[in-house]
Amino acid sequence: MYKGKNVILTICARGDSKGVLGKNIKPLLGKPLIEYTINQAKSLPFVDRIIVSTDDLKIKKVAEKLGLEVPFLRPKQLASDKAAKVPAIIHAVKTAEEIYKQEFDVVIDLDPTSPLRSLKDIRSILDILVTTANTKSVFSVTDAYKNPYFNMVEMNKNKYVYISKKLRTKVVRRQDAPVVYEMNASIYAAWKNVLYKEKTFFTNQARVHVMPKERSVDIDIPVDFKFVELLMKEAK
Repeated sequence: MYKGKNVILTICARGDSKGVLGKNIKPLLGKPLIEYTINQAKSLPFVDRIIVSTDDLKIKKVAEKLGLEVPFLRPKQLASDKAAKVPAIIHAVKTAEEIYKQEFDVVIDLDPTSPLRSLKDIRSILDILVTTANTKSVFSVTDAYKNPYFNMVEMNKNKYVYISKKLRTKVVRRQDAPVVYEMNASIYAAWKNVLYKEKTFFTNQARVHVMPKERSVDIDIPVDFKFVELLMKEAK
């Protein structure tokens, strides 16, 4: 519980991964990738329930070995490579409320492919959501490598390119462009009733928590594993 609010934390891990086969349980410095996120979740004293949403029996077994209950498997229609993530989160929360006869106020989702986040990052996002007025949702971002006001272009129907976003005055240095962020797919949080109604974390009253690049790597392709291992070794 956090400031009187019941908190459920979801970890969504499909078995079918296109970029890296078996990614969520692929070893990272000797541990299944998902173990880093599960251990983080278990270290959060304000979380009332942790739910791993998976369609895969191997992932279920790993989560249970690490001390979590996995009382259901995600339906196939919510586990395809074309299925959106938010419906799977909503299904997990609703099913958990039915199974455990427990109501939740806040939903936090941690992506197992982002193991470098810190406990402080998670707490900061929850604190923004609960204590900042007029806030429906919060998610993590990092400074963008490219800026649509400076060095990102789009193509028109005639195949000519132009700067994606224009200002009244021309931007000649990246430092002079408005600051933009990229979502790092690490941490999401929202009021449960908002998530049920709007079915997105990208609400009209969303805020962000900015994370540094070294904690924002999202593992998607094989080389990402090597890069994260290098960062972890250096951190140790």
